[in-house]
Amino acid sequence: MNMGIKAAIKAGALALAIGMTAPAPAQLLGGGGLGNTLGGVTGGLTGGLLGTPAGPNGSMIGRLDAPLSAIGNTVNSLAPADLLSARRQRLRTLVRDNRTALDVDDQGNPIRRDEIIGINLAPDALAKAKAAGFTITRTEPIDNIGLTATILAPPRGKPARKAIEALRGIDPAGDYTLDHVYEPARAPLTPMQGPAAGGGATGGGGGAPIGLIDGGVGKHPAFANAAIEQRGFAGNPHPSGHGTAVASLLVGNVGAFRGAAPGSPLLVADVYGGAAGNGSAVAITRALAWLAQKGARVINISLVGPPNPLLAAGVKEVLARGIAVVAAVGNDGPAAPPQYPASYPGVVAVTGVDAKGHALIEAGKPLHLDFAAPGADMAGALPGGGWEALRGTSFAAPLVAGRLARAGSLAALAAEARPGSGRVGRGIVCGDCRTLPKSVGLK
Repeated sequence: MNMGIKAAIKAGALALAIGMTAPAPAQLLGGGGLGNTLGGVTGGLTGGLLGTPAGPNGSMIGRLDAPLSAIGNTVNSLAPADLLSARRQRLRTLVRDNRTALDVDDQGNPIRRDEIIGINLAPDALAKAKAAGFTITRTEPIDNIGLTATILAPPRGKPARKAIEALRGIDPAGDYTLDHVYEPARAPLTPMQGPAAGGGATGGGGGAPIGLIDGGVGKHPAFANAAIEQRGFAGNPHPSGHGTAVASLLVGNVGAFRGAAPGSPLLVADVYGGAAGNGSAVAITRALAWLAQKGARVINISLVGPPNPLLAAGVKEVLARGIAVVAAVGNDGPAAPPQYPASYPGVVAVTGVDAKGHALIEAGKPLHLDFAAPGADMAGALPGGGWEALRGTSFAAPLVAGRLARAGSLAALAAEARPGSGRVGRGIVCGDCRTLPKSVGLK
């Protein structure tokens, strides 16, 4: 390959890591600040550079005139500094494209604009906040896990990241935090038109439902025999490419394609409602409470963001009830800060490996790492009946979650783990869960 093509591929990889729009013969509807991708691929770091989606009849929707082997080599040549720089630019783009809804904290992490969360506040704390010029905009009782989130707006003209210090000053015993926004684990949300998945008779496995916190799940033949219930926590459920791909890896089953736990009921908590500026800590914590109330025993979260006291409290309460939480470590490389909820104690943190069992170069470095699973060289479902090639830890996590739901315990899952290359935690599980793209008509 000549140097010009190689440079173009690397530039495209970095642009898609950032979440910028790249030209392509065809694009699916993009996800606001999370960006469109070449050919609409919802995969991880390099989006459409890693494969091309096929329509329901196998027709190619988009293509890239470069060998996939060369593209893979370029991905592996990206330095941690490149990935970290791409992360920073991506977050800036997300906030810029959603400026009416989002702002940043002191570390540059996206937050909901003009919102401060008070956790389980006493009445006298609320009175002090009102006297200091704060406005109570709403109260969110988070049923079943003993939390109440009070949303306060700061005095006019004062950003939330500055105003929160005033609240802590007048109420040192209170628990206050910003409402951080969480992304799909470095894969575009990709909101899409069309019907949402739902209904269906439970087949095969049955058992306790698996929970999924993500974007909404679109209709697809892989879900024809799956019992799927969806609820929105940022408006009505809205089909998304990311949520649909993750759901297919959990419970999908059609033709050559098979998820990790086909036949298991699936509860989908859509925390985006089709908008990249959603996915807040409040929405995710409310989703956790709903899934716990509905009887989920394993919950998959292929989302990443900074630590947040409300989310930490929600995760802790769910874990205390014996519910397993499985989360992706992210795809911003080992130089990026540890991502959450994967880095919380007790959460099953998952990274991805390629078809040779090598840890993905772009995988994040959490505070702890439990397992790896296939996260590249694999296919997943698109809303409406298509397929696409996937890459990223977003897609490894549901394979671990599905297998854990079937195995019944972490000990049983650990007994299945096999060695891999690089940072793979206790080993690779669900190694046979990868459906090759060519098996569903992708080239």
